[in-house]
Amino acid sequence: MLMQMKVNDFLTELASNSPAPGGGSIAALAGALGGALTAMVCRLTVDNNKYAGVQNEIQGILARADELSGSLAKYVDEDTETFNKVMAAYKLPKATDEDKAARSAAIQTAMKNAAVLPLNVAGCCLEVLTLAARVLAIGNTNAASDAAVAGLMAHAGIYGALYNVKINLGSIKDLAFVEDAKAKVEQIIKEDAVLHETLLATAGRVIG
Repeated sequence: MLMQMKVNDFLTELASNSPAPGGGSIAALAGALGGALTAMVCRLTVDNNKYAGVQNEIQGILARADELSGSLAKYVDEDTETFNKVMAAYKLPKATDEDKAARSAAIQTAMKNAAVLPLNVAGCCLEVLTLAARVLAIGNTNAASDAAVAGLMAHAGIYGALYNVKINLGSIKDLAFVEDAKAKVEQIIKEDAVLHETLLATAGRVIG
């Protein structure tokens, strides 16, 4: 399990010539880190009288940030497992027509899963970015840089995940599936653009 590894061991594994873990797992990790940082800023804001007027909202953000960080942490390992299933499908026998048909079906199923998972990662990261931008605006100003970093990590996670969606769609023959996924990708990109701009503007105002 990647998430159970020591950081140095994880980095060594990542830098090896093994194709997994790769960009998909790192995109999920970026989002998980952003969620955890968002939660930290919330905890530094909770029970602080200076921010008495936003306590209820901060508590809600904190609970959701913890949930998202946990989900994204699970996706770190799931992305690698999904990639391994794709590789396993390509290694299935193809000696007979029946073998070829079964192998082709297995590959398509595995590729769809490999597109859906990073799409889910991108969706979670988008929500982390939303929360981070809000916490940057209303949270403890002493941790404003942490909230900004949280948002930037989520932004990176979004694009990292979406690149993985796009590259996997190229191998999928189900055109309806592909078009639906592409539409979701474009919607996430549009929402991210607005949130990222907001994050940067708020950081400029709060941090300088």
